[in-house]
Amino acid sequence: MSLVLDIAAALADASRLRIVMALRRGELCLCQMTALLELATSTVSRHVSILRQAGLVQSRKKGRWVHCRLAGPEAPAPVREALQWVARGLRGEPQVREDARRLAGILKIDPEVLCRRR
Repeated sequence: MSLVLDIAAALADASRLRIVMALRRGELCLCQMTALLELATSTVSRHVSILRQAGLVQSRKKGRWVHCRLAGPEAPAPVREALQWVARGLRGEPQVREDARRLAGILKIDPEVLCRRR
């Protein structure tokens, strides 16, 4: 039951839902997510930490970069099912569409340049 409670708590925030939906495009660095959400890096990092603790997101550090991606097929069933549920439930939401549009522009910027802006 603990895993399901962690998942539910992690998904009970609009910014974290936006992160999950953005990561459906693939791996993103923390700077890219920060630019997308227009929040402080520390705030985005905290959101990612909560998602990671619930098993929804995996991260890796490479030098000063933190890269995140959604949990994969090896994740426990409740995690995989929650990610599918979120994707179905938020498909077509105006905020998700706007984030996808903005993320397309953000992905055109070199992460090194993007990180220096913060």
